[in-house]
Parts: sequence; structure tokens; C-alpha cells
Amino acid sequence: MSENQALPVIVTERLTLRGRTPDDAEALFPAMSDPGIMTWWSRAPFAGPRELREDFGLEKAGSWRTWAILETGSRHAIGFVSAGSKRQGVSEIGYLLSREAQGRGIGREAVAAVIGQLFAEGQRRVFADTDPDNRGSIALLESLGFRLEGHLRGEWHTHIGIRDSLIFGLLASEWHG
Repeated sequence: MSENQALPVIVTERLTLRGRTPDDAEALFPAMSDPGIMTWWSRAPFAGPRELREDFGLEKAGSWRTWAILETGSRHAIGFVSAGSKRQGVSEIGYLLSREAQGRGIGREAVAAVIGQLFAEGQRRVFADTDPDNRGSIALLESLGFRLEGHLRGEWHTHIGIRDSLIFGLLASEWHG
């Protein structure tokens, strides 16, 4: 059984988050092949569903857990939230949402649910690394109470060139879930 299949299922008002599997590649391929959605990722858009399925099947050294986002009652993933353990008590988060799910508060609801899960598990700090031009991600993080903690210059070499990185952090003591 993969690590993601063992993840706790998280249910919110409108969403069900469950472990992402390679079978989610078909539903998420339109988003992960979209140059607009993938602009701020450290890699270029995926070329085909098979490549994405293989990527979803890779274990990331056991340090990352990924929840697929589904609207309650649906069987098709509309995005995901990942959490990677960086050191004891500290996790990094990342997320992606399909274009049709954007602008409805789904990303905020899903990310908040995973943050709540991480703090309930005993994490003391959650952080996110985002591109300074990724206005949507910055707004999401700030709406959840994250604080800008650092600006790393020339941090990432991506498919769109060398990019700076903003680090946003949130402590368990600051979380108002």
C-alpha cells in the first residue's frame, strides 16, 4: 500500500480529501498540462497522462504526503494539497487546483483542512515556498494567516528561468483554523 493510501480522509463542508493515487492522473492532467496553471511550478507542464501517472506513482523518499481534493460526492480529483516533512515538527505545503475549481474558495478550504490536520498531528510550523509573481498563492497564504518570512534571490531554476522564492510561515500557536 502506498503512503498516500494510508492518509487520513479529511472531510470539510464541501470537500473530501483523500490520498492521491496514480489513478488521479487522468482527472488532473488537464490542469497539470496547462502552461498557465504550471507557470509557477519548478517543472514544465506534463506532456501526457502516462507521464503524470508515473510521477504520481513515485514515492518521494517517504517525506511527502498528498491529498487529492474532491468535491463531496464526486469521484474526480480537482486538485491536491501536499505536505512534506522537513524536520521534526516542520512541514512544507504545496497545492494545485484545476482551472474550473479556482475562484470558489475551494483551494483555501482544502489547504486549511490539511494545515489543521498537520497541527493536530503535532507539527509546530508549516511553511510554503512560492514565486513572488504568484499573486493567487500569496493571497491564499495570507488569508490563512501565513507571514512572509523571507525572500530568497535566484533560488529556483525552472522551465521559465531563474526565479526568486518567497517563504511564508505559520506557527501552530497562530493557527485559528
